[in-house]
Amino acid sequence: MAGEILIEVGIALTALAIGGALAVRVNQSVIPMYIVAGILVGPNVPTALGPIPLTLVENHEFIDVLAELGVVFLLFFLGLEFNIERLVEGWNKLVGIGTVDFVLNFGVGIAIGFAFGFTLIETLFVAGIVYISSSAVITKSLIDRGWIANPESEAILGTLVFEDILIAVYLAVLSAVALGGGGLDEAAISVGIAFAFLGGLTLLAWYGTEYVERAFTVDSDELFLLRVLGVTTLVAGGALALGVSEAVAAFFVGTAFSTTGHTHRIETVVAPARDLFAAVFFFSIGLTTDVTVIAGVAALLAVAVVATTLTKLASGTAGGFLYGLNRRRSLRVGVGLVPRGEFSLVIAALATSVGTGALGTTIPAFAVGYVLLMSILGTTLMGYADSLTAYSGEVSLSGSS
Repeated sequence: MAGEILIEVGIALTALAIGGALAVRVNQSVIPMYIVAGILVGPNVPTALGPIPLTLVENHEFIDVLAELGVVFLLFFLGLEFNIERLVEGWNKLVGIGTVDFVLNFGVGIAIGFAFGFTLIETLFVAGIVYISSSAVITKSLIDRGWIANPESEAILGTLVFEDILIAVYLAVLSAVALGGGGLDEAAISVGIAFAFLGGLTLLAWYGTEYVERAFTVDSDELFLLRVLGVTTLVAGGALALGVSEAVAAFFVGTAFSTTGHTHRIETVVAPARDLFAAVFFFSIGLTTDVTVIAGVAALLAVAVVATTLTKLASGTAGGFLYGLNRRRSLRVGVGLVPRGEFSLVIAALATSVGTGALGTTIPAFAVGYVLLMSILGTTLMGYADSLTAYSGEVSLSGSS
């Protein structure tokens, strides 16, 4: 058994390496290729290429764990690039851009749900799936495309933080309503715990620079790596156990490091582990994608992809203006927010657990197809962002500040 699992790990890593090499060769993001690699060697259709079997990797628990670490450390590194002081001082901008983003994108989800004849509770699931952008996919793309130091990244980041905090409230309330587990009182307690936990992390990031600096000062890179991985994973796991987004928790841990002298060392020592975990995360999306179920929701997918791409472009552009960016950089904010990913799949999993009506079949199938299409479309649009926004007459912005 151990030998079989080790072989599957080798196949997965080799598939990722080949997919990544092909993406680099054609100057595209590696993310879509990682997802496609998971589809091709995973347990779902296609299962064979002529006489050659393609079901080479099962969706084992260890892949889920590594994928979870991928989300955690992508957001940790995003927090590393973000100054907590700027986040607190710019709370009015964050609320403004987050509100515009929510009203437009959750609103269009409500409209789509009712247009396709879903019930109110089913419509709320659809709205959540199409509303929230993928922190993991977007963070990886920001790093790969060299946007992380650009002015538009702050607006993108502000939107992601707002969404990730709001989604904790949304999931608590939706779970209480859909599953009937304790009602709204229990949901309110869960939300209160979540905000108390995040408040504690914010205070640590704001006041704990000296303690973080001292706790992680060690000569050995090996011990430094273990400390960073261990503490970040522990905090993220604790957050998840309390019903808080592990991604948001990891983000705040990253901000706690952002004002210390450890940032450069983290970028050098910890970044390879982040890249490995992130690759497995995108691969795991492919493993869980059954392309045969997508055909049954083709019309819903077509409408949702077109409508929600336009609303993300609109809300992101408006948010860029709120952050004082020019027209071209504001458009790039909209482009950067198009990808959807991990949280949409979490909502789909909740729908599956309810299992009644469209929640048991149509909506989970829609979510899988939607995430696949939007992650590929979003990263592709980011790759062509300069061309898409060229009418403003400015020079190329890729990697510029």
